[in-house]
Amino acid sequence: MLRDRIERRLRATAPGGDPLQAWISGLTPQQTTELRRHLPPSFARAAVLVPLVDRPGGLTVLLTRRASHLKHHPGQISFPGGRMESADAGPWEAAVREAHEEIGLAPEHVSLAGYLHDHLVITGYIITPAVAFVRPGFQLTLDTTEVDDAFEVPLEFVLDPINHVASTRVFAGQTFTTHDIPYGDRHIWGATAGVLLSLYQMLQEG
Repeated sequence: MLRDRIERRLRATAPGGDPLQAWISGLTPQQTTELRRHLPPSFARAAVLVPLVDRPGGLTVLLTRRASHLKHHPGQISFPGGRMESADAGPWEAAVREAHEEIGLAPEHVSLAGYLHDHLVITGYIITPAVAFVRPGFQLTLDTTEVDDAFEVPLEFVLDPINHVASTRVFAGQTFTTHDIPYGDRHIWGATAGVLLSLYQMLQEG
């Protein structure tokens, strides 16, 4: 059962880690070293919730579309989450708080499964993904200053490599290949696709 596999693989995981070891999706170690020369000298800590909704027909991933008026990544598909605040006890608390603020996902519907490795994004953030199982029956209330939409994608679709579409991108003179996950008229790419692909890779290992 997919949920059992995820629980087994994530059970002993911990959040955070050395920011210098943060993984950049789609880059070789050599490219990562070169790219870091063009990145900010310091990074803000952020956390995202990777919500896996336990539907009768199978697990789904709950995603959002960022508001079109935002300065950074407008309209991009993302996870609920954001910058960690001093009052947050850790990445899990920050991710749950942000999910409640952004889309109204009540904390009582959410249970921690574990953590994926940190992701570094070129906007200057180290992101800790907290994977959670979400009990159905929740009601969402979107904060339209942050998100335009929330929707679910079957996890089996996300994990099927036939749906991982190679894409070539260039940054700071470095050409690299990453993978996007198109789903109907929605395009999952960037750090969001990177986090989902890291979940896929983790499940292939165990």
